[in-house]
Amino acid sequence: MNPVGVAQPDQAYVAPISVEGVVEALAAGGRVIAGGTDLVVSARRDGTPLPEWLVDITRVEALRATETADGGGLRLGPLARHQDLAGDPTIRAHYTALADASAIVGSPATRWVGTIGGNVMSASPGAATIGPLLCFDAIASLASTTGTRTLPVADLLIGPSRTSARDDELLTAFDLAPVADGSGSCYVRLGFRRQMEGALAGAAVLVRLMDGAISDARVAITGVAPTIRRVMEAEAELIGSTGDEDAIEAAAAAAQAASQPADDFRASAAYRAEMASVVCQRVIRAAIARATGTHVRIPASLELLGAAPQQVDR
Repeated sequence: MNPVGVAQPDQAYVAPISVEGVVEALAAGGRVIAGGTDLVVSARRDGTPLPEWLVDITRVEALRATETADGGGLRLGPLARHQDLAGDPTIRAHYTALADASAIVGSPATRWVGTIGGNVMSASPGAATIGPLLCFDAIASLASTTGTRTLPVADLLIGPSRTSARDDELLTAFDLAPVADGSGSCYVRLGFRRQMEGALAGAAVLVRLMDGAISDARVAITGVAPTIRRVMEAEAELIGSTGDEDAIEAAAAAAQAASQPADDFRASAAYRAEMASVVCQRVIRAAIARATGTHVRIPASLELLGAAPQQVDR
């Protein structure tokens, strides 16, 4: 047992410089480490032993890039740090919900080393960046010694802290769909603390306005179900509406109905379910406001709930 997360003498460590080198190490039984924020926390909190073989991927520059993809979408390397995503001009302007989320992951120290790949592959029901990725129809690429496969990020999530990726597969990229003109997005997380807080309830929303009506919508709920998920029923309540209060309340009610919260030491299931509706209403209004060009600060949680880090919009 290694409760403090210190490597033992019989544990191996390798740091390949290529994707090929990483997948070869994974095929031999290694386990990926990048920022290490989740791995170390688990070791210290739960006494979870560190793997016998750590595969450090931080030297693989191909996994770090954030770039505009062919067709106008966005490709994110799994080593993109939360701090960099929160400040990236393209993400702030077009994928704003992802900037909202990246700006409130953990603490400033966590955001300095933590990566979007690690946040997603932790598969936490309250992970900040997953909801926005679902709203942006993100596709994950996984590589192994046998080839590469792609799948929607939603299909990666099969349970709390569980993904459908095999042990020998490396996450190599997220591909986000282009964001259409007239769109606005937002992510908000409700928590009791301003740093290092999991989501009691959260929501990510993307809407597109055309001719005064919502022509498309994405709604994802976080922290109130075993996995982060889109709520199609909430989206249907918004599409075709003007974004009026009746539509917003109906969408929020659908999100609440889709939640499956559990009691824990921080909040009751009943409280989480009620907050799913409250948070969803506020996030929808903020996404609509952004779609119309109204400024809502990043991260939106501070303005909408008073529950984000004291960080000024840059």
